Amino acid sequence: MPQLCLPIFPAEFTQINDHIGFECKDGKVVYVNGFLPICQHAKEDLKAFRLYTSQWIDTGTVRAVEVARVFQISLGTVKRYVSLYRREGGKGFYAPVKRRSSSVVRGETAEKAQALLDESKGVAEVAREVGVLANTLHKAIRAGRLRVTKKKS
Repeated sequence: MPQLCLPIFPAEFTQINDHIGFECKDGKVVYVNGFLPICQHAKEDLKAFRLYTSQWIDTGTVRAVEVARVFQISLGTVKRYVSLYRREGGKGFYAPVKRRSSSVVRGETAEKAQALLDESKGVAEVAREVGVLANTLHKAIRAGRLRVTKKKS
């Protein structure tokens, strides 16, 4: 069975503009300037795709609208990744995702929630009693700020 490329990568050679084109074959996407290959990445490597296209847009090699049209992604998405590239450089595409901590479940709220969890109450019930969303409590549990006591059978 032949390998298929991601939906954004057609199987045949495709021109992005007069200078840059690409071809997807053997599990790789190869970008070409004229007849010379300039870079390549695995077809599943979306981070590399975002990095390369953002670099080309930033240097003026291609326009954001050309990338959006050829790869059928929204112009807003393309601009968001160009902005990320300009703000953080290439490392911004490979940095771990920043997650916010749930500052709501701290201090007295955390103590009250933990006491209720220790009584083997469910997370949804505890959330209603302390006045926070159940999702917030689950986040605090995953982060290790709260622990769930297993119910005795």
